[in-house]
This record gives sequence, structure tokens and C-alpha cells, in this order.
Amino acid sequence: MTLPTSTASRIELKDFHLATRIGTYAPGDTVPDYHALDLTLWIDPDLVLIAQDGMAHVFDYDPLVVEIERLAADGLYATQERLMTRIVQACAAYPVIEALEIGLRKFPVRAGSGSLGVRLLVDRAQLQRMRGNEG
Repeated sequence: MTLPTSTASRIELKDFHLATRIGTYAPGDTVPDYHALDLTLWIDPDLVLIAQDGMAHVFDYDPLVVEIERLAADGLYATQERLMTRIVQACAAYPVIEALEIGLRKFPVRAGSGSLGVRLLVDRAQLQRMRGNEG
């Protein structure tokens, strides 16, 4: 087992079912029952290793989750990638998020079986570039 060389902290949202519509389907195509989001946010360990209990000392992720739900329900998306991009942009609005990994999967792929998804890792430099482009 390899031990970490520095302290790191993550917030993890796993298998979060989104109320979203993605893609267009012809008659006979398998239409997904649902899309699931996996989102890992790297944040400063000082927001996890806290000296006293209280929301003022941690990252309050609830507003971000509400925004993700709003984005997911914001009309029809042609691709999973577009919804993912909008979620990454929402994450970039929070300076405490240092990096992130996002995955979005649809279920099923064919005949009630499997999942198909896209995964993206966004490092600190890319988030900083996104923040610099906001105006």
C-alpha cells in the first residue's frame, strides 16, 4: 500500500440520480431509465480537519447540489458532455474547489443492461482558467 505524501480532502457525491433528458431516440432505441452523476471535489483539508463543529468551518455543498439539480432539469440536452460542462462551470464558481472529477452515466445501454458514461478530471489550472474567463 502506498501512503499519501500530503494531506488531501475530497467531497464525494456518488450515484446521484438526475431528473434530466439527454439525447434523442428513434423508435426501437433503448431509452435510458435514468442518468447517474458521480462528482468528487478536492477541497482544502482545513475545511475537513476542523477545530470546532459548525457549518461556518466547512464547505457547504448543499447549494451546489441544488444548482446541479436545476441544471439537469433545464431542458433537453443533446449530449451528456454538455450537461457535464455546465456542472463543471457551476463548480468553478466556488473558489474552495481545487479540482474535481465528474462522471455521468446512463442506464441501461441496451436491453436493460449496462451503463455508458463519460468521465472528466479537471485540475486546479483548468479551474483557474475557467474562473479567469468569467466576467
